This record gives sequence, structure tokens and C-alpha cells, in this order.
Amino acid sequence: MPIIQHLIIDEFGTFIHKHEGRLQVERLKTGEMLVQAPLMHLEQVLIASNGVSISADAVRACAEAGIPIHFISGSGTPYASIVSMGLVGTVQTRRAQMLAYYDSRGLHLARAFAIGKIENQTRLIRYAAKNRREKDPELYHELQLLAGEILDHRADVEKAAGSCVDEARFELLSAEGRAAQKYWTAIQLLLRDQMDWPGRRTQGATDPFNMALNYGYGVLYGQVERAIWLAGLDPYAGFLHVDRPGKPSLVLDLIEEFRASVVDRTILSILNRGTSIEFDENKRLAQSTRRLIAERVLERLESPERYEGKRHKLGSILQMQARHLATYLRGEREEYTPYLASW
Repeated sequence: MPIIQHLIIDEFGTFIHKHEGRLQVERLKTGEMLVQAPLMHLEQVLIASNGVSISADAVRACAEAGIPIHFISGSGTPYASIVSMGLVGTVQTRRAQMLAYYDSRGLHLARAFAIGKIENQTRLIRYAAKNRREKDPELYHELQLLAGEILDHRADVEKAAGSCVDEARFELLSAEGRAAQKYWTAIQLLLRDQMDWPGRRTQGATDPFNMALNYGYGVLYGQVERAIWLAGLDPYAGFLHVDRPGKPSLVLDLIEEFRASVVDRTILSILNRGTSIEFDENKRLAQSTRRLIAERVLERLESPERYEGKRHKLGSILQMQARHLATYLRGEREEYTPYLASW
């Protein structure tokens, strides 16, 4: 039986149940066994289709083993997660998290998230530019110029001042937004030989690249949310992103450090290898494409990266960043520094 760490269920008409220490996924109409995943190796269950049923026994087994169950729509929008209550029962960290919003710690964290995003966007563009140095020198220089312009906005983030994050949020988001404009311009240059890309779109995107990005972010979102839970933090109490009912602001904060290095790089890699983004008859991402994106994003999180002097899996780095965030909030760490990709 193969070792499965990430169980992805993306087929309509399937049933997940527990049997002798493993989850089994069956096709409801025929009873055909599709996959078996031993609980001892499983890290998460990702349900990415309508028409999927799961038994109470399977939910309980996952909860007791600390395995989260995430649900995302066909467009990649996360709409539910099931997690053991034991993982979210910490109080001390949450009290510190709430209080930090009103003092300099909240501003320090908001700056760090914005800097992490800008730095990693810059690094991805420079990484992509390296491969164009010989075969397309003009594009190489354009990308290097844009990378420098993206990085210029880090200084704007560092200048944002105030006694708490509310007083500096506009400046932070403005700087981050200007950097993002340059970043997506660079991405457009990278795509010009492969597709006519309309620019970055989030909700309602109909072009393949944006739809693939949005789906990839949805997969990453579940990993970030899990890391936040395991660190004892509240996913809805963020700093850079403004509070709004139902908005997981801290997930949206922490994910900024990882979007470019985990999802953007992965989707660009898929396209560069000549793999096309397929659609179904309803003009949504085809099941095969959704599975490909989910598998590639989760594989990327398994790849080793340099971090604090050693090599760790990117998924472990994500978890360590969430724990560093918690220890900073509790006053056990002097500062929080964002994850910066080493390539």
C-alpha cells in the first residue's frame, strides 16, 4: 500500500470511510476502491469536488490523529475545514495575539508580511530572468529592471510609521500594491510567448493562468491555516489585512510570504514544461488540471529549502514561521522575520 501524505479527492460520486487504520475512497455507484491511505502517514485530506461523502468515523479518526480535512471549490476557494478542537484550545497565545493588534507588535508583523511578499516576488522574477540571460538578453534586462523596481517598494514599507498597525495600514498596502503591479507586469513578460494574459484577476477569472493561480492559492491556503492552528493562533485575527466578518486575516497575512515561492513558481513551471491548462464543458478547470495543480503545489511544499542555516522542507518552514509568529507575540522572541526564498 503506497504512503499517502496528502489525500486528494476530486471525483464526483465518491465516499470516504475508515477501515482498520486507513481511509478508503470508493466510487459510490460501483463500489470500486479508488485509493487507500493509512492514517499513520496522512497529513491532510483535501476534498476538491462536489458529490463527495465522508463518514463520521473517518472524520473522528482524522480529528483524533490531528489530520485536517479541507474543502475547496472548483475555482480554488476554500469554504470549510474540519480540525480537532484540541488543536485550537490554546489561550495564552491568542490573548497575546489580540493585544498585539493595539501596539507596536502588530505594526512590526504587518511590515514583516509585506516585506516577505515583496522580497519573494523580487527573487522569483530574478530566478526566472536567469534562464533568459543567454537566449533572450532583452527580456532578461527588462525582468532585472522590474525586479529592482519591485524591491524599491520595500523601503516604502519600512518607512510606514505609527503606534499601531491601524495608523500605518494604508501606507503598507499602498506600497505592497505598487510592488504587485510591477510584479505582475514582469509575469506578463514571462508569459508573452505562451498566452495572451489579461493581467492578474482574482474572483471571476476566466483565463487559464489566473484560474490556475487561484486554485493553487486555495490549496496553499489550507496548509497555512493548518500551520496557524498548530501554532495556537487565531486565523481570523490578522494585522496587515483588515478585520472583516468571516475573513481569515491572519491566513491572508502569513500566506503572503509563500505565494510566489510555492504557487506562482509552480504554475509557471507547469506552463514552461508545455503542460496545458484544460477546461471542462462548464469552462471550469478540468478535474485532471485541478489534480495536477494540487499535486504540484503539495510536492513543492515537500521540497527542501535553505532556512536558518539548514535545509528543511518548505512545508516545515511554513510551520516554523507560524510558531515563530506565536513566540514573538508571547514575548519569547525579539522580532519576527519573514521567510525569504533562497533561490
